[in-house]
This record gives sequence, C-alpha cells and structure tokens, in this order.
Amino acid sequence: MGNEIKTKFLFEKENYKILLIGIAVITIGFILMAGGGSDDPTKWSDAIFNFRRIRLAPTVVLIGFGITIYAILKDPEAKAKKGERFPEDSEIKNFKK
Repeated sequence: MGNEIKTKFLFEKENYKILLIGIAVITIGFILMAGGGSDDPTKWSDAIFNFRRIRLAPTVVLIGFGITIYAILKDPEAKAKKGERFPEDSEIKNFKK
C-alpha cells in the first residue's frame, strides 16, 4: 500500500499539440483533394486533374504525416538529458547557496 507506482504519460503536452497540428494538416490535405467530379456520369470533367488535386493536396497530406511522425518520435525528455528540465536540480543549487 505504501509502494504506489507513479504512472507517467508517454507524451507530453507539446507532443500532443504537434500531433493535433499534424492531424489537422492531413485533414486539410484530404479536403483539398475533394471534388472535381462531374454531376453527370456521361460527361468528363478535367477538373479532377488540376494542380490542387494532383500536386498540392498529396504534398500537404505527406507534410501532415511528417509532422505526425515527428510528434511521435520527439523525445519529451531531451531537455531532461541536458539538465534543463528538472526543477529539483535548481532547488538543490539554490539550497546550497
């Protein structure tokens, strides 16, 4: 009972923010891909092959996936390894003064 295990989240708040930005960029890319079809199935519409749907939208989606991968791989303890993140260290330094 006295041995309580502290659970720690895998990601920090910053990781989740970056992840949500990546998901938003992916969503924008898919919205850019939408449309271009013809209402009449017997008529061909060249709008499906315009720059926005063929080049821009897939690029935006890939950038969104890149942002999402970065959010997943970003080490939340990178600052801790540099010694900038633990307030206990600064308290110890202040205590010694």
